[in-house]
Amino acid sequence: MTALLEVSGLYKTFGTGEAATRVLRGLSLTLAEGEMAALLGPSGSGKSTLLTILGTLMKPTSGSYTMLGQDLVAAEDRALTEFRNRHIGFVFQFHNLLPDFTALENVIFPTAVREGRETATARARGRDLLVRMGLENRVNFPSANLSGGQKQRVAVARALMNQPELVLADEPTGNLDRESAMQVMELIAEINRDEGTTFLISTHDEKIASLCRRQIVVGDGLVTG
Repeated sequence: MTALLEVSGLYKTFGTGEAATRVLRGLSLTLAEGEMAALLGPSGSGKSTLLTILGTLMKPTSGSYTMLGQDLVAAEDRALTEFRNRHIGFVFQFHNLLPDFTALENVIFPTAVREGRETATARARGRDLLVRMGLENRVNFPSANLSGGQKQRVAVARALMNQPELVLADEPTGNLDRESAMQVMELIAEINRDEGTTFLISTHDEKIASLCRRQIVVGDGLVTG
């Protein structure tokens, strides 16, 4: 399988001197195109820091990170912003929807930011994604009026809006009941299977992890399994 991204010898230290805390300690990882992988490890293991770096929201202290053949450690902030918008989607434990926006407006927001306006093409894709998420009757609902499971499905659709190669999901089912969690995971698996989107899903839930084809265990700032 072709590698989508590779990190090697990744270190991340917060603070300096006696207050310095080394969170990543030479971590190396490769994700292939089309993988659906779970990221496991106890609190403080470095999972969230790794996801933040993979999402180009923070740079490592040292080490290399390449994705789609681009050096994302050396890249300038503006280039990282453009790369992130085009190639990386995010799903968070707290859906982070804009409460005054409709479901559709939330979904097309990443494209509207990139294009500087809403377009008919974006609205059509956003609507199609919401239909695929089983939300055809909630397209124009204010997001504040949606249930927790519906909000998270809107968040998944938003992450997919710009057809990213990689979606990073940080505890995406952590605030959902079991039925809603399984519905979200089934949708993620369907997108992974049908469109080849790569997913890296951070979770503490062994049931959620078991639905992924690969489990990556992080401990003390290193991949341990």
